[in-house]
Amino acid sequence: MAERPYIVGNWKMFGTRAMLSEARAIDRAAQRYMKVEVAVAPPYTLIHAVHREAEQIGVGAQDCHPGAEGPHTGDINAAMVADAGAKFVIVGHSERRQDHGETNELINAKIDSAIEAGLRVILCCGESLETRDAGDAEAFVLGQIKSALGSFEDPAERLTIAYEPIWAIGTGRTATSADIEAMHKAIRGLLDETYGAEASADVRILYGGSVKPENAKEILSLPEVGGALVGGASLSAESFLGIVVAASETEDA
Repeated sequence: MAERPYIVGNWKMFGTRAMLSEARAIDRAAQRYMKVEVAVAPPYTLIHAVHREAEQIGVGAQDCHPGAEGPHTGDINAAMVADAGAKFVIVGHSERRQDHGETNELINAKIDSAIEAGLRVILCCGESLETRDAGDAEAFVLGQIKSALGSFEDPAERLTIAYEPIWAIGTGRTATSADIEAMHKAIRGLLDETYGAEASADVRILYGGSVKPENAKEILSLPEVGGALVGGASLSAESFLGIVVAASETEDA
């Protein structure tokens, strides 16, 4: 596994310029926890502003259009987010797949565009409650990932995977440590099979299911969990940094 845990805040459709104070607080604190790589993905409107404020943290985008410039009203492509200061882009998030009907084919096109623009990619994957209960979780998730791996000649430089069990978000059910460990182990096995163990070792596999300061240390201590993709808890510097501290403590353990 990669040496440093990777803690990424996904601000989703939250944040105005008032949130820049949170970004500054996160950035200042991240300078005290150099054993952890910290990043945030604000809405498009704040990418440039957060990038200007950030000295330590990475800044990314939550999505990108797969095409080049053209007549696509309301869309923003990978070159544009890179120009605004983004260094990575999240693709395939469950909310994009569900709310916008995004297919693996569309996600693959976004990945290719992101790579061409020089961006790193956080590829999200995860299964629904129905898929989990049918016993098809691993096959489904690995299928999502397999469809995208052809885009990465050098996965260590460009690829991070984020596993987010959709069934454990807002359903009243919780992913256990055993659930998380089993899926991350299966993903690592696929990466090793595709690229070889040495080449895939630095591809971090993040967990993205309601990570909070209260559960972060337990989750981040699990084998093959190389960090976290954090939603609501990343909107407050205090709560987000609680997760960063937990990641730092797992490195010290």
